[in-house]
Amino acid sequence: MEAHLRLATAEDAAGIRAIYAPIVRDTPISFELNPPSSGEIAARVQKTLTQYPWLVCAYGGQVLAYAYAGAHSERAAYRWSVNVSVYVRADARRLGVGRTLYETLFAILRMQGIFRAYAGITLPNPASVGLHESLGFRPVGAFERVGYKLGSWHDVGYWQLSLQSATGPPAAPIPLPAMLNGSAAQRVLSAGSERLARNGDRFAKTFGGGNQTEFG
Repeated sequence: MEAHLRLATAEDAAGIRAIYAPIVRDTPISFELNPPSSGEIAARVQKTLTQYPWLVCAYGGQVLAYAYAGAHSERAAYRWSVNVSVYVRADARRLGVGRTLYETLFAILRMQGIFRAYAGITLPNPASVGLHESLGFRPVGAFERVGYKLGSWHDVGYWQLSLQSATGPPAAPIPLPAMLNGSAAQRVLSAGSERLARNGDRFAKTFGGGNQTEFG
């Protein structure tokens, strides 16, 4: 049994919700106030996959983590930029899962012709800031006291990653489904799974339930 990366499906919704619901319910990390149902998450996954990657890390039939990209804005000139997020179960932290998911996500986004990735982080969140900055994100600003949740006002900082050099007129981004006809995206996913496999002994010793949280 090995951890592996793959595209999410609607059938992963319950596992994704198990990770995300406590974040919504118990923390200001997400500004949603009510945890979405499994049905809503399945719809979000399916909508995302019409254009962008939504990846999961699975182990023994469980979703340990997920990462996805979404439109930075609906205005057409923004279509070469995306927002990204990664969430990892608490018992899967420090195994390289969040980093590997993100690196795999970014590789696919580059293949699609995406140039910039943005991450919004409710502050303070030193673990998430550390992960993003270790991957090359740089801070570009913050909205102060922009959201009210759990009895407090919260700041949100924004970090930017340059996925590739932006010079000259770009070609239109390639929708994810158009890439799946070839083998390049699958090679990227396989490479991510191989990186996780190097920690196979640690995965085998670690899992058996526990709390879930966001890491990044």
